[in-house]
Amino acid sequence: MMRVLVCVKRVPAPGSRINITDDEQDVDTAHLGFTTSPHEECALEEAVQIVEREGGEVVVLTVGPAEAEEQLRYAASVGGTSFVLVPTDGTALDPQRTASIITQAVNESESEGGQFDLILFGNESADSAGFQVGVRVAHALGRPMVNGIKGIEVGESTFTAQRAIDGGLEVYEVPRPAVLGILEGINLPRYPTMKGRLASRKAVIGEAPIDSDAGGLRRVRLHRPEETVSQTIMLPTEAAAAATAVVDLLEELGVMGGES
Repeated sequence: MMRVLVCVKRVPAPGSRINITDDEQDVDTAHLGFTTSPHEECALEEAVQIVEREGGEVVVLTVGPAEAEEQLRYAASVGGTSFVLVPTDGTALDPQRTASIITQAVNESESEGGQFDLILFGNESADSAGFQVGVRVAHALGRPMVNGIKGIEVGESTFTAQRAIDGGLEVYEVPRPAVLGILEGINLPRYPTMKGRLASRKAVIGEAPIDSDAGGLRRVRLHRPEETVSQTIMLPTEAAAAATAVVDLLEELGVMGGES
């Protein structure tokens, strides 16, 4: 029987137009849709598949505002079995503080329900992409950690984890308990069934009020790059006219000089 913890994060939906607050310290969430970070969707699917094979439970944890309950109910609809929300006021936390809160939550959960055989994070979150939280939690817990994972095999007392590199794979054998950072593409996350959606409405979301001092990292400012606009130009199909149009376009772009 396996006990697996998956840590997920509520992030703006892919494709959303991201606006920055006037003080350049946060994302303006007024008109944003939210979802689970894609790497973490794959981490959740991997945990569910492992427990379907080995037996056990999938605990899903998130640190976030009350609205993050939406992401936990989504996890319930695709196979999660128990859920923990560490509530915040919605202010973005630095990686050190987030890792400290999750570490405390893990210790509390393990004291009540037994040790997690495996803790899964996404390779990095889709919004801040810091690559830090999973590593910091593993270090605090004193457990082995490998990031960028594209395959997991469960052994009797170990996990064999595969990480893609140019031209092949790196293979790691890590003892239980372990922490792994999952890379999108390790699997194809399932869609919620109607039965799963109905069950998710009844899922009990546990709250674990935990706080921690701010870490040593300080955000200077957020910056949204200027948008670039691309334009498709249809060229004539007749060869001579097309050649003339290409020359005109190259001159317009400054690639070719005009007539001297």
